[in-house]
Amino acid sequence: MAAAAPGSGAAREEEGTGGDAATPQPPAPTSAPGARLSRLPLARVKALVKADPDVTLAGQEAIFILARAAELFVETIAKDAYCCAQQGKRKTLQRRDLDNAIEAVDEFAFLEGTLD
Repeated sequence: MAAAAPGSGAAREEEGTGGDAATPQPPAPTSAPGARLSRLPLARVKALVKADPDVTLAGQEAIFILARAAELFVETIAKDAYCCAQQGKRKTLQRRDLDNAIEAVDEFAFLEGTLD
C-alpha cells in the first residue's frame, strides 16, 4: 500500500501542473493579423538592390534580411545620436549629434566624412 500512495500522489501533482500549462498564453506580437515583420517597404528595398548592376537575382529572404539590417542600423545610430543629444540636455536630434555618434563609436568609422 505504501508504494501505491506515492504513485497516486505523483499522478495528482502531474495533473496539477498540467492544468497550469493548459492556461491560454497571450498571442505573440507577430501573430496578430496585419502585423509586419519589417518596417521598411520590401518593394523599395528590392528596387534599391536591383539598381546595383552587379545584382542579377535577389530572393525574398535576402531582401527581408537587408531591410531588417537597415532597420537595426538606423535604430542603433539613432540611439547613439540621441545619447549625444541628451548630453547636451536636448531631446531633438541635430546633425552634430550624428557627427558625434559617428566619431564616438568605432563601428561607425566607415561613415566619417559622409555628412560633410
